[in-house]
Amino acid sequence: MLPRKYLFPGVIEMNYQAGRRLGVNVYLIDGGSEWILIDVGYLDTVEETIELIRRMDFSFAACKMLIATHADADHVQGIARAKELLKTKVAAHPATVEPLETGDGVLTFAQIKAQGIDLPMPPCKVDILLRDGDVITVGSRKLTVWHTPGHTEGQLAFKMGNLLFCGDNIYKDSCVGVIDAHHGSNIPDFIRSLKRILADDSEFLLPSHGPCFRRDNAIIQKAIDRLSQYQYMADFGTCAVHWPLLDEWEKDVCSGRLPDFSRG
Repeated sequence: MLPRKYLFPGVIEMNYQAGRRLGVNVYLIDGGSEWILIDVGYLDTVEETIELIRRMDFSFAACKMLIATHADADHVQGIARAKELLKTKVAAHPATVEPLETGDGVLTFAQIKAQGIDLPMPPCKVDILLRDGDVITVGSRKLTVWHTPGHTEGQLAFKMGNLLFCGDNIYKDSCVGVIDAHHGSNIPDFIRSLKRILADDSEFLLPSHGPCFRRDNAIIQKAIDRLSQYQYMADFGTCAVHWPLLDEWEKDVCSGRLPDFSRG
């Protein structure tokens, strides 16, 4: 039997368990009589992840569900295969159903033509819908579902005691999940989700990428301040809600005022 490396009571993260980088953080929640996975990662690491679980002496029959935090390929490309191997159910937010069940390459970020990215995205049926406020019981443990849209429309986070599995909402360096119109990013929603995390009393944040970290509100506030600027910047295209410079320019155009280059 492989020794289990618990980050916190009842929480194993599979990159740490493997002792090497597999990809996205995959959290195994051990409730004693049953267990779940939060995300599964890429298809090419799924069988290794499941083999590690077997070697830790977890019964496959005790896997209650696989949770998709959202539909990005780096989180769920392997979820159909994991579902097949573990003979279990898949759970996700209603907004995640379409990209998961259709295997839509654009919505799942599996296809980015301009960068030559074209990953297969096996479709996967979603069996359980998770909504804000739902409680997931895993043996002796309970997780409260948070709907935290912004990165994607269906992004989920989970509160378990003093732990917050925060998904792609915030990382230790104050970065956030990619903001891109193709998979449904929404900056005002993102800011609201970050403010919810800021107001919470969780002691530790467990993100989908990089290290877990002790709550530091300065990290979260820094992201809020940055995204508050993003929503008024042309850099973010259709994800921006407004571009004030164009209003100023339009006033000049409509009033017949030409640029005055005589002033410094």
